[in-house]
Order: sequence, then C-alpha cells, then structure tokens
Amino acid sequence: MNPRRWIRNFFGFTRSQTNGFIFLLPLIILFIFSEPINRWFQSSRHSDFSKEQAALDSLSAQWSKEEINTVPVEDEKTVTFFAFDPNQVSVEELVSMGFAKGLATRLINYRNKGGKFLVKTDLLKLYGMDSTFYLSVEPFILLPAKVDVPKRELPTKPEFTKKEVVRFDLNHADTTVLKTIYGIGSKLSLRIISFRQSLGGFISVQQLYEVYGLDSIVVDRLAKVSFIREDYLPRTLNLNTANEEELEAHPYISKRMARAIVTYRFQHGKFGSVEDLLKIQQLEENQLNKTKPYLTVE
Repeated sequence: MNPRRWIRNFFGFTRSQTNGFIFLLPLIILFIFSEPINRWFQSSRHSDFSKEQAALDSLSAQWSKEEINTVPVEDEKTVTFFAFDPNQVSVEELVSMGFAKGLATRLINYRNKGGKFLVKTDLLKLYGMDSTFYLSVEPFILLPAKVDVPKRELPTKPEFTKKEVVRFDLNHADTTVLKTIYGIGSKLSLRIISFRQSLGGFISVQQLYEVYGLDSIVVDRLAKVSFIREDYLPRTLNLNTANEEELEAHPYISKRMARAIVTYRFQHGKFGSVEDLLKIQQLEENQLNKTKPYLTVE
C-alpha cells in the first residue's frame, strides 16, 4: 500500500497535511531519541576523562614534595653603588647600580635632547623612577640638593620730590586744564566755561559754588590751583541799551527783573547810574550788589 495513502486514510489528513506530516516525522523521531543519545555521549566522555585523570595522578606522584613546594628564584644581580653625575653617567653604569634598563635609557634620551639635571630631585621627574629606589641612590648623586638663588637686591625707593603745583587763571582756563582737577570731567568742564561766559567772567572763586553739579570738595580743589587777577574787569551789560533778551541771558538777572528794567527805562528814561535800579521796588539791595559788577550805564 502507498504510505501516503495509508497515512491519509488512517489519520484523515488532506493531501497537504499528509505532506507536512511526512516532512516533520523525522524531526519528531530525532527529538524523541535525542535525550538517550546525549546520555550515552556524556558517559563515554566521562570514561575518557577518568583515563586522563589517572595518567596525571601517576605523573604527579613521581614529583618530590620539595619540587612541588619550592618557588623558583631569579638569579640575583650584583648591585654596586658609586658616586655618579647624571649628566655624564652611561647606561651600563646605571644598570650596574640597579637602574632598570628602560629607566636608564630614558635618562640618557632626556640628556641627549638637551635636558640637564641641576639638583638631585630632578631624577624623580623621570618616568618610572621609584621613590624608594631614589632614596637608595640619592647619597651617591653628585649634584646639590637645591640650587642657591642669589638674593636680588630690592631697588631703593626713589625719593619723590614734591611736585610744584602750577596755578592757572580761572577766567582763561580751557576744558583741558579744568579736567586735570580730580572730579572734573568733560561735562563739568564745559558747564564751568558756559557759566563763565554767560556770567561775563568770574570775579570771585566763590562763584564756582553756583555751577550746577559741581561738588563743594571739587570746588575747594579747583580754588587751590586757580586764581583771578586783581585787575580783571568782567564783561558788562549797558542798562540803557540792552534789550530784555540780553538782560535775561545773564545768570543773575531773572526774566521778571529784565522786564522791569526795560519798563522802568521806557517810563523814566535812561539810568543815570547802576544804583538807580533801587528805584525799582521789586529789586532788593543784596541782589543789586551781586549783579552790579556786571552792569554799566555808559
């Protein structure tokens, strides 16, 4: 009977199921018998290992107890220390003192590249130099322990002579001169000159306190290095010809005061003297005294 037909009739498979079953059947058989095959293989290996173990045991039995427990000792090299200069010693001499061949070679290479050992501790800078080994060779190194640096004599402090202060005329000083005073910058120097021009010139150092933004300490500094000539005559305004705008431009004359002056002059004619301003009822005597040096009737 055809096996395919028998399987199909026995299990009730279709044609495709029958083909799949025939394909899987060997794998199923192999899976079922894999465990027994593995046990047989392991047992055969164990027997071979037992034979090898027995051979090793018989070999070790032939060794003596001393041969097993004795650690081999390297041949000890004879080390002789002697005085040496690291800048002149050779590789062979270094090795004879116990230097490792690599360490000795690095020392020579450092020297060949222009390096120089100045003090004993310079050897510790070599890569691979053991500090314990260094202590054993340190007494034999023909180098100083440290370099004595000559003491530098400190320069004597120069004797400073007191700088003579150059005084300047406050009515002729420009911004460059004014900025030499500590506390006066570009803005303040321009403000001082602008106030001086609108005023007609300074007749007293005290007028500096009237400059907006000028600190009293800075005014004191400026007063110490500046002067006003005794014969200095400020620029004046003619009470009989100046108009209201010209009068008002002066820092000591307010807008209302300028209008009162022009009005009085229109009503009563020219001023005979500066003191005639007191005839204006609103004007106080202390204000006149402050403004008087900058006024004229001629």
